[in-house]
Order: sequence, then C-alpha cells, then structure tokens
Amino acid sequence: MNANGLIFPLPDIDISDSDEISCSGFCIECGKTHTFRQGKAQNVARHLLACIEKKGSIDLLAEDNGNPLFSLDYLYSKARGQMFGVMTVVDSEGREGFIQAFSGQYNSIWSVPGWVPPILNETEFNELTVNIEKEIKDLGKKIALLDKGDPILKELKEKRKKISADLMSAIHRLFRLNNFKKKSLPLPEAALPGKGIPTGTGECCAPKLLNYAALNGLHPTGIAEIYIGKENRSCSRKHGVIYPSCTEKCSLILGFMLCGLQ
Repeated sequence: MNANGLIFPLPDIDISDSDEISCSGFCIECGKTHTFRQGKAQNVARHLLACIEKKGSIDLLAEDNGNPLFSLDYLYSKARGQMFGVMTVVDSEGREGFIQAFSGQYNSIWSVPGWVPPILNETEFNELTVNIEKEIKDLGKKIALLDKGDPILKELKEKRKKISADLMSAIHRLFRLNNFKKKSLPLPEAALPGKGIPTGTGECCAPKLLNYAALNGLHPTGIAEIYIGKENRSCSRKHGVIYPSCTEKCSLILGFMLCGLQ
C-alpha cells in the first residue's frame, strides 16, 4: 500500500471482527481511560503466525530463507518466545491494510525488513549505551572478585546501581511518544506518575504500532498481539495465544498514545 513496504494489504482469509479489548490505559492529558479492541487484527495475527511458521523466519520479505539471525529457531532457544503484534489500519485514501511489529529486539536486532521500527533512534541508543554498559560490566567484574566483608564492596554496588538507574532514565527519554491528537511527549512525561518506569517500557508491540500509525497518518481499526515460541519461564505466555497488552509497562503509556483515536 505504500512505498516503504511496511503497510500490507489484508490477507484473503475469513476475517471476523472482535470486540475483545486489546489495550487500554489512563491518559494523563485528558484524564480519561482509553481502550481499544482487537477488531479484524485477531485473525490477521493468526495468519501472520502461519506465515512465519511456514517460512521458518520473520524475514518474510526475503525470497529465500533470509538472514539466519531472523530464523524462527531463535524463539525456541535462548529467547524463550516473543510477542508479535498486528494493527489493521485505514490509510488517507480509505484503503484497508495492516502493519506488524515485534516486541523489543529480535536476536539483538532492532529493525527487520517489513516490520515497524522501534520508537527510539537506534544510533542515539548505541551512542548512549556503548561506553556506560562497558563501565557497568567492569564494575560487575570487580565486585565478583571481592569478599563479602570487603568494605569497598558496598560502595561499588551502590555506584553500579546509580549508573544503571541513570542510564535507564536516559534511555527512557530517547522514546518520544506520539498520539492521535498530534501531541508528542518524551516517555517519562507521557507515563502515569508514581509507579516508576520498568525496563523495556515503550518497546512492546502496541506502543510501536500506535506510534507508527500516529506519525504516518494511519487510522487504526484493531490491534492483536500473539505470542510465538517457547513458553516463557513464568508460564504466563504460551505459543499461539493472543494476549492483551501488558499492564506492568504498556498501561503506563497507552492512555496517552490512544488519546484522540476514535
């Protein structure tokens, strides 16, 4: 549907319309709770799963098996599965289609052809983290060599904790969230206050999809997120099951991001 290859036509399948809630959150701007339903995205997400399994890779645009780093094997080994999201949309000319996203990074890679990019800028992220993460790792090595009774142990642990907290705060500010009232805020200002901001906030499927739609003049009509891969350690996610957006991270920012969407 568009030149950048991220908006795909709806698949030729039986697409039912679901009223199940896919995501929600309280908006700090308007003081209201916004919700959004799965709509037609539910069956499109299941169709996406079938395509990924048939290909054996998330590199669906490649003519062959594509980059081995995008192999489906990753989701059944160290990754222990991952969330994938689909958003059905209508573009400015009234044409229906869908966009897709995966949570976080895939095999340590932020961007994969055909998938919505991360909200943050990859170059800025790398420039910010490369030296600080090395410092954190070096402190960890020093701490591991010390005895429990060593007086400097507590000092090094507190130093590492502060550096890590400062880094996470800086990373959160790299996320600039957009909503459907054409308003943009850094993540810490868009998030609900008082609860703290967990690591990984802004990296899930729904925020990625909503942000891309808001920036590109797309009208969302449904969102569905499906888990693919090995069951996670807490047994809260199982392969092929559609789940609503997470409460611990997404609910903090989705209220703001959904604002203005009818």
